Formats: sequence, structure tokens, C-alpha cells
Amino acid sequence: MNRRTFLRSATALAALAPLSSHVSAQAPAAAPSAPAKPKTRRTNPKGFMLGTLNSDTAKQLSVREKFQLLRNAGFAGVEPSSAMDQAEVLAARDATGLQIPSVVVATHWAKPLTDPNPSAREVGLAGLKQGLRDAKAYGASSVLLVPGVVTKQVSYADAYTRSIAEIKKAVPLAEQLGVVIAIENVWNQFLLSPREAVDYVDSFQSPFVQWHFDVGNVVNSGFPEQWVTSLGPRIVKIHVKEFSRKLRDTKGLREGFKVNLLEGDSDWPAVMAALDAVGYTGWMITEQWRGPDLTDQAYLEQISAKLDAILAV
Repeated sequence: MNRRTFLRSATALAALAPLSSHVSAQAPAAAPSAPAKPKTRRTNPKGFMLGTLNSDTAKQLSVREKFQLLRNAGFAGVEPSSAMDQAEVLAARDATGLQIPSVVVATHWAKPLTDPNPSAREVGLAGLKQGLRDAKAYGASSVLLVPGVVTKQVSYADAYTRSIAEIKKAVPLAEQLGVVIAIENVWNQFLLSPREAVDYVDSFQSPFVQWHFDVGNVVNSGFPEQWVTSLGPRIVKIHVKEFSRKLRDTKGLREGFKVNLLEGDSDWPAVMAALDAVGYTGWMITEQWRGPDLTDQAYLEQISAKLDAILAV
């Protein structure tokens, strides 16, 4: 830059300086940033799968006494089996004030709807229908159903065809009673991906066939939050369960479940964020391994507190 150019530039800048100062003085102050919106507290009710209260001491308790233990530990609901005495369950429910959001179909493992034997499938279907009737009597909105099992003798294709055919026979009763048949993802070598789970449920074209999502059962082979995102509004209940890949790798496959809640590889912040995103506000029902050194009361109080922590992430 030569001297003449520099002087012209300096003169121009000097002329602009007062204007710049005037603009700065007149500019309105920046608006204060809005306070961060407080996080909405989740209010999902807490439930407990009754079949996991199976210690030697718990086996000596009546149904009502078990329900009372759950109530004392802070649970709002319980998930019984369809194999139980209906009158006894109703009496325990009414005495303790626990709700019954879901009923587990008792026959789905012993007499699966995919069994090659038609007589066995008939027993399985009767068990599903009994579960629906129990659910209606208890005020439950769904039954938990394992739809079938793939084995060396039962091909994947046959399991798919048979399970759909048998479940369809129960759909009219489900619709009549207003109780959803909720398919659960389990280790049955069947319905192994969230995309397939969606297609399976949608094939019934009925709002009374939906999904009961088990978080821990997915961790071995996938990511629970991805299942939640795919299944979306099809999810009517959640099973809260933990799984450790480290225990699986060091001690054996099923040993992965023998880990305390919040100490395994279930990514609860991601799972809860996904549930929030799909609008799930329903029951969170625990189905969790217990350490051998805990009393029934201590176990239930620990699980209840950890479920509170999951809801707060």
C-alpha cells in the first residue's frame, strides 16, 4: 500500500468511527436467554413379574403376602401367571390395592403354538384364551405371549405359519374382551430382528395384537433402543431386565442375566430416550435376577429403588 492509498483509507476509517460508535450506543441489549426447560419427570407405573419372586422363603408365602411385600416395596402393580387361582389373585389384589396390568400365558413354553402336534397346539391356544379371560377378570390390559419356539424339529417357516394361524383364532376373543395379545421377544430362536417383529405384529391387522418388549433379552444380540424405535406405538408393556456381555463371555451365555440392575449392558439412558421419543408412558415391569444374599424384602426394595433411578435418567 502506497502512502496516498494509506491516507485515503485512514481518512475513511476516521469518518466512519463516530457512526460506528453511534450505532453501538443505540443497539438494543441482547435479550436474555430463556431459562432451560425443566426435565419432565416420568410417571410410568412400576410393576413386578410375580414369577421372579421365587426364593425358598417366598414359596412359603400366600399370594396375598407376596402382593403385600410388593406393595410395601413401592410397586404399583404385579404381573401374575394365568396358571394361578383366579379367586385368590383377585382377593390379593383387592386386599393390597396392587393393580394387575398384564398376565403371563402359562402354557406358551410347555405347549407352544408352533408345536408339530395339533393336540399340543390346541392346549396352547386354550392357555392363551384362559390368559385373556384372567386378564379381563383382573383388569389387565394385555397378556404376555411367547408366540412359539424354533427347534431342530420346528423350522422357522413352520413356526411363523403355525403361530400366526393359532393366534388369529384367539383374536376375536381378545377383541371381545378388550385385552391385547402382547408378543414378547425371548430366546426362542424366532422373530430375531425389530423389522421382522414389526411385520409380524402388523400382519394381524388388529390393534389387539401388539408387543411386550423385554429390554434385557435383546442385549446379547442387539441394541434395545433400536427395537423401541422400530416397534414404536406397538409396544404396550416393558420388561425391565439387565444383561452383562462380560459375564456372558467369561462364564457362559445365560450367566449374562446374573447381574444387578444398572450394572450390566442395558443402555438405560438410550432406552428411556427412545421410549420418550415414541411416546411410551406405560408400565415398567421388572423381571430381574436376584443376588443370593438378599432377603425378599431387601431384594424388592433394591429393585424398586433402581427402577426409580431408571425412570429418572
